[in-house]
Amino acid sequence: MDADLKKQRAALAALEMVTRGATIGVGTGSTVNHFIEALSARPDLVSGAVSSSEATSRKLRAAGIAVLDLNELDGLALYIDGADEATRARHLIKGGGGALTREKIVAAAASSFVCIMDDTKLVERLGRFPLPIEVIPMARAFVARELLARGGRALWREGYVTDNGNHILDVHGLAIADPVALERELDQIAGVVTVGLFALRPADLLVIGTAEGVETL
Repeated sequence: MDADLKKQRAALAALEMVTRGATIGVGTGSTVNHFIEALSARPDLVSGAVSSSEATSRKLRAAGIAVLDLNELDGLALYIDGADEATRARHLIKGGGGALTREKIVAAAASSFVCIMDDTKLVERLGRFPLPIEVIPMARAFVARELLARGGRALWREGYVTDNGNHILDVHGLAIADPVALERELDQIAGVVTVGLFALRPADLLVIGTAEGVETL
C-alpha cells in the first residue's frame, strides 16, 4: 500500500480522538497535513489550535481554524504530530521538517501527545534517521565538534533557517541505546537549542497506519 494512504489512515484515526470544542496542538509534516485536511472538513470541531510552525499556521488558517498563542492558554488537552522515527517505547526522533523546538514546546504543554505515522517509521532502535539538532548560529561549529567527540557526524542543513532564526545540524552515526540519557546529555551542550529526541517527554500514544488498518501503541 502507498505510504501516503497509510498516513491518511493514521490522521483520520487521530481526528476521532479530538473532543468537540477542544483547543488542540498541531504539529508539522506530511502526516499532519493529512490531519489538517481532514480537520478542514469539520472546522467547527475545535475552538482553535496552537501551531508548531509557520507552515502549519498557514495551512490551519486556510482550513478555517483559528491559530492561537500558547501564552494565552493554560495548556492543551491534546497535541497531534508526526515523527521521523519511533520505537515501541514511544521514543521519537523529530525535526526532519525543522520545527523541533516549537514541537517540543507544544508537546510539553499538552496533557496528551498523539503521534501519527505510517508503519515504515517504526524501528527497533532510533538513529537510522539522522538526529536533527537546532543550534544558535554562532555555536554551529562548536556543537558539531562536541558531537564528533561523541561519535556523531554533524552535517549543517545549509541554507535552512528555522522559524526561530537558528540553524539545524543533522547528526549521523550516533548510537542511541538510551534515548532519555542521550537527550539529557546533548541538551547540556552550550549553543544547543533543542535536540530532536523526544524521550524525556515521549508520545503517549502512537497511531500507526498500516496496510491492514490502524495499530495503536
